[in-house]
Amino acid sequence: MSLTGIVVSAATAALVVIGAGSWLGYQRLSAGDCSGQVRLAVTAATEIAGAVQAAADQWTKGEDAQVDGVCVKVAVTAADPADAAAQIAAKHRVTLSGLKAVSGKPVVPDVWLPDSSTWLLRVGGEAPGFVPTDNAPVAESPVVLAMPAPVAQQLGWPDKQLKWQDLLAQLTAGKALLPGIVDPTRDAAGLTGLLALGGAAGSDLAGTQRKVLALRKLAANTSSIREDLLEKFPRAPSEVTTGLSAAPLSEEDVLTFNAGKPPIPLAALYLDPAPTALNYPFAVMPEVDAQKAAAAAGLHEALRGPVFRNALAAAGLRGPDGKGGTGFTAPAGAPAEVAPVLAGDGSQGAAASAQAASTAITQLLGSWAAITQPGRVLAVFDISGSMLTKVPTAGGLTRAEVTKRAAAQGLQLFDDRWAVGTWFFSTELVGSQAWQPKVPISPLSSARTKLNDALNDMKPKKTGDTGLYDTALAAYKTVQSGWQPSRVNSVILFTDGVNENDPGLTQDELVAALKKQRDPKRPVRMVFIGIGPEVDRNELKVIAEASGSSSGVFVAEDPAKINEIFLQAIATRTGA
Repeated sequence: MSLTGIVVSAATAALVVIGAGSWLGYQRLSAGDCSGQVRLAVTAATEIAGAVQAAADQWTKGEDAQVDGVCVKVAVTAADPADAAAQIAAKHRVTLSGLKAVSGKPVVPDVWLPDSSTWLLRVGGEAPGFVPTDNAPVAESPVVLAMPAPVAQQLGWPDKQLKWQDLLAQLTAGKALLPGIVDPTRDAAGLTGLLALGGAAGSDLAGTQRKVLALRKLAANTSSIREDLLEKFPRAPSEVTTGLSAAPLSEEDVLTFNAGKPPIPLAALYLDPAPTALNYPFAVMPEVDAQKAAAAAGLHEALRGPVFRNALAAAGLRGPDGKGGTGFTAPAGAPAEVAPVLAGDGSQGAAASAQAASTAITQLLGSWAAITQPGRVLAVFDISGSMLTKVPTAGGLTRAEVTKRAAAQGLQLFDDRWAVGTWFFSTELVGSQAWQPKVPISPLSSARTKLNDALNDMKPKKTGDTGLYDTALAAYKTVQSGWQPSRVNSVILFTDGVNENDPGLTQDELVAALKKQRDPKRPVRMVFIGIGPEVDRNELKVIAEASGSSSGVFVAEDPAKINEIFLQAIATRTGA
């Protein structure tokens, strides 16, 4: 299944579950006079906030807006989903890739209406305690490829439907298109568009190369907010050949832009296969008490009525069934029907789909981070004898060979702004020393060939054991000694075993040395990528935490999956 398909499955089958507690709470709503007040704080994506407030105002004027005789008051705050996600993540003491840490006390609503369930997946992926209820969609906006109409017409719009493979070919084969994107770490439409593009590229080596080329082109015209990206589209005929010519946006973005009667309107291209639509889930926060949960259920019921659907239409949004309310006019070239994002059943299969979708998103953001956030890293590879073990799921390649391939693909992601070095380690590689420096940390602009040569030269030592502790400390000190500001300074250590080096450091000695070496002014992130079932996750976690990297352990129990694990590690390189 493609990356987009995975997210479709999760968004439509796993997250969208009607919470039993909320429903039972709603049953407690009763008619008649009410007194007092239960205040329900709702944070909604900017484009939907007005429609939510209008429906809430009508509902609270009626006699049904109460919980056991207590009146309900609803206050809706419009907020960029990225900003709201940062606040909610901070409440759970985590951060999301690409979002700044929140200073001060986080402000969290009772109900959150982001533009996409991908936000729920991302927060939940970092914070297991984040389990909102309800989560059913209240609106929908397909993700489209927005193009100036004259550019789209040259590609056959509106009569011809393009595929994501067609877009990929345009991005990688020539300079005809000037693409852009809203930062996918901050924008759900940008993220969904990248998932679709990644699915079209394929997962083999050639596919990775195509994806990297496309991502780099998109990264060259990245905006942190949609309004900035929209300003890059041509505003006059003379700018059509020089302005932005393609970007993944929502259908609502295109309708809103064109409502301003610009000289050059945007066309909305519905590429095949259709990516997951923005679905505006109604997420009741896990901290909400029973009284507010009941009020939230009542509000959600009000959002199922015609007042809300027609308010959505006025805002350029469809209902959750994919159909527009009174006054909604779809862009030219839109399909006759748009598939709804349906409610799921909360089954074990749905949970598995959610986990797969979360992993796909994390891996994609890992690729994006590697391309857009250059860092300084020392890659340290285990060449002990056990790395000669063959991997049945990788066609009989050895652990060393699958690791080498993953590292080579990862190196393709890094552009010349990165600085990378390489060590090997086992036991007694240089006299009694467990590690062997191969390439010092150097800009890729000058060291890429040397690094590739070093990877090709990686051969396990048949009689070698795993000198993990001594190597980890030496690598940490090396990166710290050359520490550079405005970069993530990291050690990425690949190993398939536990420490086996009796003459070397003990775990207690290593932990003490790392804690002594730590310097808040020169933080170094220690990342461990475990290969195979013999890895002791707890051992690696103790080392990572001692270095100040609490989220630095990733284990591929099936070594054939190491490339996916590597991308996850890159995506979560926060903290240090």
